[in-house]
Amino acid sequence: MSIIWNMSENNFSEQLIAAIDKKTDWYNSRELPNVLEQYRLMHTCEKTLYEFLLKKSLITPDPYKNDKKISDIVPPENVPFTENERPMIMGMRMSDYDSTLDFLCNYYKFSVSNLHVSNIRKLLDLNNAIQWNSFSVNSTNINTRTLATMLFNAKQGADALTVNMINDSLSKAGKAVTAINKILKQLTDFQREFYKGNLRKTVMAHPSYDAKKASESPEEEKVQIKKAFQAALGKAPFYNELVDEIVSEDHSPDKINIQKALLKKLEVENSQSQDKEEKIDTKAILLVALRVFGAMPGQIIQAKEKIVENHEILESEHNTFWEKLKKALRKAFNIEEKPVFYQISISDQTTDAVRHEKVDYMKFIRELEARARKYASAGIRKAPLYEKISQQSEEKILEYVNQQILECNKMLKYLNGLDEFFKNAPLPQNRQKIKGLKMEITALKNSIVKANQHRSEYSAYVEEEAQLKKLGIKNA
Repeated sequence: MSIIWNMSENNFSEQLIAAIDKKTDWYNSRELPNVLEQYRLMHTCEKTLYEFLLKKSLITPDPYKNDKKISDIVPPENVPFTENERPMIMGMRMSDYDSTLDFLCNYYKFSVSNLHVSNIRKLLDLNNAIQWNSFSVNSTNINTRTLATMLFNAKQGADALTVNMINDSLSKAGKAVTAINKILKQLTDFQREFYKGNLRKTVMAHPSYDAKKASESPEEEKVQIKKAFQAALGKAPFYNELVDEIVSEDHSPDKINIQKALLKKLEVENSQSQDKEEKIDTKAILLVALRVFGAMPGQIIQAKEKIVENHEILESEHNTFWEKLKKALRKAFNIEEKPVFYQISISDQTTDAVRHEKVDYMKFIRELEARARKYASAGIRKAPLYEKISQQSEEKILEYVNQQILECNKMLKYLNGLDEFFKNAPLPQNRQKIKGLKMEITALKNSIVKANQHRSEYSAYVEEEAQLKKLGIKNA
């Protein structure tokens, strides 16, 4: 009987470790990359609001922002401050929050081994520093309440596009943090099993662990685990509660049901066999590509506002008395402003050839505003434009997505050209006033790449399906 019991015990441990390894791979390859994407979305939304408040001079820039080195997840402070301190304190807190999100999005390792319980707690504290999913001027959270009040006041009298940009950023940040918290909660539960699995793999496989003695009683198994723990894991934390769970899984009178329930709990959702049985919704993939454009309005508007400011700096350099008089007369008699053309250099990445092109400044500004308005509607479910496009055939949606990617790439070329132009066009004493566009260009480029990835995924599925049909294979 003893030999049979041990074989059964070993079989359960092997099944359990295999299930934990599979679940770990699932988190590392699927869920945690999704967490990273949600943090990137949250960072984009936060940055849009942060830069809007800076532009409106509602917060003061943190003079030490570039000197601070972020190497861990530290949420901004949330202690009270006086009304007079608000611009400075909120400027520093928003700056710290922005830097921490940037660290997460670009340097942090999202993996099961790195996201142990203490690090999950740090992420949850950061997520709670500003409560995007319950954003209100009546919030009990000081940072949330203050930020909500500032944005509420800033929206009064603002144009409709700016108001939409703020509301869209708040909505997307709230959804992102909800999605992140859901996965982190599930991961916290899984970390318990990950810890126990690690004990079975390392401690209970260590030469100093006597499996025969451990099989004699629950008390003896715990003694053996404690004895081998330090030799196997050194100064790693020892959790009595989780060790008791291992002992219960191995010795409880109801251990068969406990083991079955545990293995069931560790099953990977949407396993490959299930995925193969389900027909892939190719139209849904295209609509995801469409919604990617909905992340662009904030960056487009930020880029437009910087271009307008840079244009005004150039105009001020030859703003003579006669120029002012001409402008006043044009305004008085409702005469259109004289068109302004900027000659920019555009590089072809495939050939490295550089060509020069004239850009109609006012026309380009109007195009940016129109594109931001369009994408604000195209990226939101139930918005009129999204509903209209989603009801069309896959071919028409693909055609629309293709067209937008082409137009966005062209927009990027103009933005790059204008960025270089404005750096060199002003008088030397004015060049430090010029605002660069690289941050907005990078964010827009990332969105275009993401839309293109979904388009490529769609094309790959459609092509594969066509090939299988040619071969006479169905329901593959």
